[in-house]
Amino acid sequence: MPEKKTFLKQFWKEKKMVGSIRPSSRFLTEKMLENVDFNSAKVIVELGPGTGVFTKKIIEKMAEDAVLLVFELNDNFFTLLKSSINDKRVILIHDSAEKIDEYLMMNNLHAADTVISSLPFANFPEELRDSIISKSHSALSNSGKFIQFQYSIQSKKILKDIYSSVSISFTPLNFPPAFVYTCIK
Repeated sequence: MPEKKTFLKQFWKEKKMVGSIRPSSRFLTEKMLENVDFNSAKVIVELGPGTGVFTKKIIEKMAEDAVLLVFELNDNFFTLLKSSINDKRVILIHDSAEKIDEYLMMNNLHAADTVISSLPFANFPEELRDSIISKSHSALSNSGKFIQFQYSIQSKKILKDIYSSVSISFTPLNFPPAFVYTCIK
């Protein structure tokens, strides 16, 4: 089943987990990854990759000695990722993003240099959203980056409360248009 059709089907089936009716555009992908230093980022974590639009670009850009941990909870998206990604640097995880610290430890990784998140926080219960944001912050190395996109600026306050620096950019060439938060620990 083509990615767009799979995405739409999962949106209608899992509205709390899937935040859009279609995968992210190449414009949003570029905006999300423009502040990642792929030369120095050795541990990258991706939360909620869906069909893997960002994942594939991250794999293209990441260093040969880097590791990418990919958290996907949706069964159909996880199966799709598992069948389409075959790279020894990638660890696919079929579990909640709340367990970021556990999986870093399990893989003998001390901290993430960058966390890239597509999780639809506006759809999540406040407790879950706050937990994932807090655990992502704790999992980052000093001056590590948390990069998140949302369709509103609803997450601005919570991110500003926890990160030392938060910048927001806008990408109109996506459906729906999106805000990209780049947060530095």
